[in-house]
Amino acid sequence: MKDRIQEESRTGSGMDKADRKTDERFMREAIKQARKAYALDETPIGCVIVYEGKIIGRGYNRRNTDKSPLAHAEITAIKKASRKIGDWRLEDCTLYVTLEPCQMCSGAIIQARIPRVVVGCMNPKAGCAGSVLNLLQVERFNHQAELTTGVLEEECSGMMKQFFKELRERKKREKESGAAQEYRQLYRPVKPGVRKRKAGYPAEISQCQGESRDHGDQSIEDLSGTGRKM
Repeated sequence: MKDRIQEESRTGSGMDKADRKTDERFMREAIKQARKAYALDETPIGCVIVYEGKIIGRGYNRRNTDKSPLAHAEITAIKKASRKIGDWRLEDCTLYVTLEPCQMCSGAIIQARIPRVVVGCMNPKAGCAGSVLNLLQVERFNHQAELTTGVLEEECSGMMKQFFKELRERKKREKESGAAQEYRQLYRPVKPGVRKRKAGYPAEISQCQGESRDHGDQSIEDLSGTGRKM
């Protein structure tokens, strides 16, 4: 019986249209947060926490910006929601997030006693709400969360795909630009009247070699000034 209930919560079956519209409304708010991360060149993940029909916590990914592995959207939203209601227990709240939570955020959700989690798109490589693990519904824990997935999935996944497509294209351009810069430095044209020194030789040695070639077969006078031929 419990397995069936969990499966229904994952697929969202049994939800009426009003509940679905409510979930979509708040998921759009989470997407707005994800776009803030996008603008910072961060992986676009956004999160909101709702209590009695009102948003009490917002967050978006700032891991690179803040140079912190803790700066995930869910963690930020949980901190703000806890401050808002004055309690670490968020027992009557719903968390909306655009991407399936990781192990850290799933653990924080359980610690905060959040009873319901709504996910936009899944994360096959690192998700811990059913993809790699399901930490939200471990029976041996003292708390489990109801889980609904696939809310505005196409919009959430499309934003992720577009972000990583642009990231790959930017890295490709940077690599090509760096290679072109290196080529120009190695093969830049030599100005008229200036001898191009051999690679690996200091400029002073190349200059001396050039002066020696200018003398040709002429004899070198003794440095003592006696005029005696060497």
